[in-house]
Amino acid sequence: MRTVYVNGQYLPEQEASVSVFDRGFLFADGVYEVTSVLGGKLIDFAGHARRLQRSLGELEMRSPVEEDELLEIHRELVRLNEIEDGLVYLQVTRGAPADRDFAYPPEDTEPTIVLFTQSKPGLAESPAAKTGIKVVTIPDARWARRDIKTVQLLYASMGKMMAKKAGVDDAWMVEEGQITEGTSNNAYIVKDGKIITRELSTDILHGITRAAVLRMAQEAQMQVEERGFTPEEAKEADEAFVTSASTFVMPVVEIDGTPLGDGTPGPIAKRLREIYLEESRKVAI
Repeated sequence: MRTVYVNGQYLPEQEASVSVFDRGFLFADGVYEVTSVLGGKLIDFAGHARRLQRSLGELEMRSPVEEDELLEIHRELVRLNEIEDGLVYLQVTRGAPADRDFAYPPEDTEPTIVLFTQSKPGLAESPAAKTGIKVVTIPDARWARRDIKTVQLLYASMGKMMAKKAGVDDAWMVEEGQITEGTSNNAYIVKDGKIITRELSTDILHGITRAAVLRMAQEAQMQVEERGFTPEEAKEADEAFVTSASTFVMPVVEIDGTPLGDGTPGPIAKRLREIYLEESRKVAI
């Protein structure tokens, strides 16, 4: 039986609940983070904690716990659920006022905080990393503040289903003729040895794995260019990949039916995955 954390209590998942008036449920008025666990340790926890505070600040929402307490909750859930490899999901909402109202509730309304784990044995040894994934492009129909990691994930879910119906693994979203990002990841192409990915703005999520991978790429003397790129440019790339907390660095081998390179994971994506996993394990907490 899995143990979860809800508003200060560790509970069996069957006994955990939140109010029907919770604004996360009624308005998607909440933010979240997902932290990977490898070897029983948290990957890049500090980065996720910083982004959580930024998301809360952008929504004028107060944090229910301090960072040191948040770390202890993560560690305790990993311990209680005996997670070797997996994920810790964290969600904070504006809370559960007495009734439904579009206006924010009084400032003294207690936020709701929920955490749970997902066990994923062999998370870093995903078979997909060896074969690469295939993507299709779809219009980006999300709201304009994608830099805030909110629980408004309906269109991302729809995008995953569009990809599934097309017989591929994921979708890359397109706005004004350029790729923004994947449904749950940041997108990259590689051309003539140069890594190209969209620059940070309100158009994309400021990925924690993205920041780490780009830093490691530059430390490894790889060329990085932060700019937008078109689907046509992507299809002509030598290779491509995505990054996220749960997939790390995942090679992309096909876009809209067009194979990249020889249709297998490219050398830069494979090397970055090796570097990221190796370096992240060293500093996991």
